[in-house]
Amino acid sequence: MESSRSGTAGRPIKCKAAICRKAGQPLSIEEIEVDPPKAWEVRIKILCTSLCHSDLSSWKLDVEPFAIFPRIFGHEAIGVVESVGENVHEVKEGDTVLPVFHPNCGDCPDCKSSKGNGCSVFVKRPGLVHNMPRDWTSRFRGSDGQVIYHFLKVSSFSEYTVVDIANIVKIDGLFPVDRACLLSCGVCTGVGAAWKVAGVEEGSTVAIFGLGSVGLAVAEGARLRGASKIIGVDLNPEKFELGKKFGVTDFINPSGCRDRPLSEVC
Repeated sequence: MESSRSGTAGRPIKCKAAICRKAGQPLSIEEIEVDPPKAWEVRIKILCTSLCHSDLSSWKLDVEPFAIFPRIFGHEAIGVVESVGENVHEVKEGDTVLPVFHPNCGDCPDCKSSKGNGCSVFVKRPGLVHNMPRDWTSRFRGSDGQVIYHFLKVSSFSEYTVVDIANIVKIDGLFPVDRACLLSCGVCTGVGAAWKVAGVEEGSTVAIFGLGSVGLAVAEGARLRGASKIIGVDLNPEKFELGKKFGVTDFINPSGCRDRPLSEVC
């Protein structure tokens, strides 16, 4: 393991985290202990994290085996590498990284395919929702020694977290952290929908239902692909002005389309 200028490499770190102990209950800020990274793992200091609707949906979920507590939510974030485990060569201490919940081993046929990146190595392994994907154990402990579970292989609602190298992307450290954290989920989901799923072509017309963060990212992706008409559909008219900044050319409020199918209005 590489040495750390802070002297914390190879040792547990005590820090604060937002813990969910029961579905739907308020998160509690508690002191936890974060283990050092094992082989192929990276421990990072979270600089900024955002709230995704997937966090909210999972917070409400109380159905096993998807709901398990206590756990640390959060998966849209940006951080700095504090230390790395053995066999990690892609990043080093001090690098700015995005933890991403979608793994990429880089070696399997699916990761190498130009048609998608649904890693077949880690997706098919058990326990990767609640724990680390290689040994299926947690790197978090409460002050009483109780195991605290991971969420989507990231758990960014913590000052420090441990992430597998397959879930890390190195980025430029000059990127504003409050914007960069959105790249790890919302932005890539929306842009990817336009580029990889819909395959938006130059001159095409695109309709986007809902101008939240993902919808706006779809608009940006469609704009970059040369769509000539990008229709934003949302109940909030204020979203149109915001949407224009991301390429939305037309706006439809479906509440005013009661006498006509929305498809005709578009």
